[in-house]
Amino acid sequence: MGRIALFVLTACLSISAMAADVIKGERKQTFGDVTVHYNTFNSTFLTPDIAKAAELIRSKNQGVINVSVIKAGKPVIAQVTGTVKDLTSQSVPLTFRQITEQGAIYYIAQYPVEQQEVRTFEIKVQTGDKIDTINFNQELFPGE
Repeated sequence: MGRIALFVLTACLSISAMAADVIKGERKQTFGDVTVHYNTFNSTFLTPDIAKAAELIRSKNQGVINVSVIKAGKPVIAQVTGTVKDLTSQSVPLTFRQITEQGAIYYIAQYPVEQQEVRTFEIKVQTGDKIDTINFNQELFPGE
């Protein structure tokens, strides 16, 4: 499972092929003492072994969103929920799963990518009694 975390982290930091707009070098947002790192990419960027180990569907029509929550330099357990909307405001709920391994905690979810289009993501991260929201747009492309 250590390979999964390493690959997903690498993918989060290096994949910009799906973004249409200029993306900050690092996709993160800070809320007080909590920092949320997030990224999304096509599941075909995962090797078959990594996708299988992470129980993800590897398909040109499936995207992956990865979220990690950091407090005081350490990963924290959070409740992560969200939606992704297309240009017609059709909303798809994101069902996040927690992956914990060797001092790392990740939340991953998949969503359909039927065609090239800009999608709006809304991610809610709850740590304790506090709920923080991240909104971002990203152009998505079906994989090859």
